[in-house]
Amino acid sequence: MRPPVPPFTHADALAKVQAAEDAWNTRDPDRVALAYTEDSVWRNRDTFVTGRDEIRRFLADKWSRELDYALRKELWTYGDDRIAVRFQYEWRDADGGHWRSYGNELWEFDSAGLMRRREASINDVPIKAEDRRILGPRTPQEHGEPLPLQ
Repeated sequence: MRPPVPPFTHADALAKVQAAEDAWNTRDPDRVALAYTEDSVWRNRDTFVTGRDEIRRFLADKWSRELDYALRKELWTYGDDRIAVRFQYEWRDADGGHWRSYGNELWEFDSAGLMRRREASINDVPIKAEDRRILGPRTPQEHGEPLPLQ
């Protein structure tokens, strides 16, 4: 079980989104992969991933390239077993370039609260180092704060 479980209430959906943000900000592929079913399917940009082992490998590779990764997620909407989020994250590449990535995700959960499907559309925008505004995990006081459009 990975509470909260479907069917989701508004409070459940908010909690699920914050838990995902918190987990991804650890940059620990083993921990993050546990939120997905053994046969979870993903579309991440132009990459298709199936199963926890592939998810772990995908995330390990991602975080080896996206240095100083820090993420914010925001609930967009939800249904019985589905949640839609928008997100922004910032990172640095090995050449010292800084980036802000904007995206939307569609999530579908099984009855135990594990994510069985994730579809992500993401765009990367180059930024100056001094324009970074996401420098690490949110403090509890910042949970639920809306994301700016740009």
